[in-house]
Amino acid sequence: MAKGKIVKAAGAISLATSFSRVLGYIKDMILAKYFGATGLSDVFFVAFRIPNLLRELFAEGSMSSAVIPVLKESQIKNGEEETKKIVKSLFTFILIVVGIIVLTGIVFSPFIVKIIAPGFTTNPEKFNLTVLLTRIMFPFLLFISLAALTMGTLNTNNVFFIPALAPCFLNIMIIIVVVGFSSFFFNPIISVAVGVTLGGIVQWLIQIPSFYKNGFRFGIAPYHPALKKIAILVIPTTLSMTVNQINIFVSTIIASFLPEGSVTYLYYSMRLIQLPIGIFGVAVGMAVLPTLSGHIAEGRRDLLTKDFIFALKFLFFLTIPSTIGLIILKKPIVNTLFQRGAFDLNATINTASALFFYSLGILGTVGSRTITATFYSLQDTKTPVICAITGMLTNIGISLILMKSMKHNGLALAYSVAAIVQFLMLASFIKRKIPEIAFSSIVTSFIKSTIASFLSIGIAKLICDINPHFWLYSGKMLLKFLWLGSAIAVAIVLYFVFCYLMKHEELSYILKKLRRQQ
Repeated sequence: MAKGKIVKAAGAISLATSFSRVLGYIKDMILAKYFGATGLSDVFFVAFRIPNLLRELFAEGSMSSAVIPVLKESQIKNGEEETKKIVKSLFTFILIVVGIIVLTGIVFSPFIVKIIAPGFTTNPEKFNLTVLLTRIMFPFLLFISLAALTMGTLNTNNVFFIPALAPCFLNIMIIIVVVGFSSFFFNPIISVAVGVTLGGIVQWLIQIPSFYKNGFRFGIAPYHPALKKIAILVIPTTLSMTVNQINIFVSTIIASFLPEGSVTYLYYSMRLIQLPIGIFGVAVGMAVLPTLSGHIAEGRRDLLTKDFIFALKFLFFLTIPSTIGLIILKKPIVNTLFQRGAFDLNATINTASALFFYSLGILGTVGSRTITATFYSLQDTKTPVICAITGMLTNIGISLILMKSMKHNGLALAYSVAAIVQFLMLASFIKRKIPEIAFSSIVTSFIKSTIASFLSIGIAKLICDINPHFWLYSGKMLLKFLWLGSAIAVAIVLYFVFCYLMKHEELSYILKKLRRQQ
């Protein structure tokens, strides 16, 4: 089995992603201070959803999922030189196709904004500013696509840390431009859009030294037959990513008709649940894909089954405590991270309530990523599309039902229900495809993680509630970070202690690996 390889890769990705998330929250705190939960911030978040959607569809999402299995298969069956030819051919394809998409997007930005935020059309100034920001950020798509190609190539060669660290530079560039140059623009919010595009450029450039070190080169190359195979995988993968993003866009469209600030409440709460999703869900999904693809190329379905179960158990072991932590400590977390400047107590309360409902879907989201990665390793990209479409329809239906009674909270709850439905469908289909998978073996590990999480985070909650009024007011940021950070640190230590006392299998494996390295 490749347990050690999966854990090591997931650890590297998680560490790098943690740096990125920390910088991301610093960026969000700066944006909250400068722009608060206002119509101006709504404009940026809506505009950013458009290039961000295309990034998910054509760059980091579908490209990695389709490219890695094909490159891994080529390495094992055809050798390194043939694999390098595929990479060059892909580079040429991206320059041409994504370049055309970028130019088209810039030209048709007004039409795109009308679709994604129809509520903005009643305010010409707000609408025109959203169009301008969208045009500034569209080139981001080309550079992030090149960054995704570089990342997928490096992941195929079991290089994970540098590609996972690259997104840090997107946040760094936004922080630099907003703090240092926002006053130079006729509207300060434009600085954020400029920072996004510059961040995409740096995110690609920072990976190039490692890319060259591993023997790869960028260059113009003719069509390679492997592109057809990648295209066959990319099309349904892109459809799957499309319907997943529609879940988020449905919330954006509906929220544009809700009271001002609703888009921003959903954005910040979504950012918070992206912490466990990014650090654990994405990390395990990325780490397991090359390994499982290698098992398939070698014809070892027995190893695929064992490593899949281990990956899912390891994922829940890491994700359950962070999920319960966001639910129980939601108000202290939002207050500490965002409540300052234009982001007031009302924004904290509304963001915390959305965070609660979004958090209910974290386990479904991260579990779906790992199961989907398994389907991709089998080069089955159609089944995840079916499950994603079902999730999308669930999200739309529940959003429309709850938007009037629960406002933005109803949209967050709909997203979570859809995530759970999608996970259960994926689990059912993967069981049919690989009958040897025994999901019952995950139950014991799941229960132990849940019990340990409630016990440890319950104590952290008591620590925070020594002075409950402390989390109602702005200010004293350093003290709040120390207080909340100490409570979370205590919870982390206690979680591992409780897991150790319950003889948790995943913790035992980690401790065994650590002892061997001493």
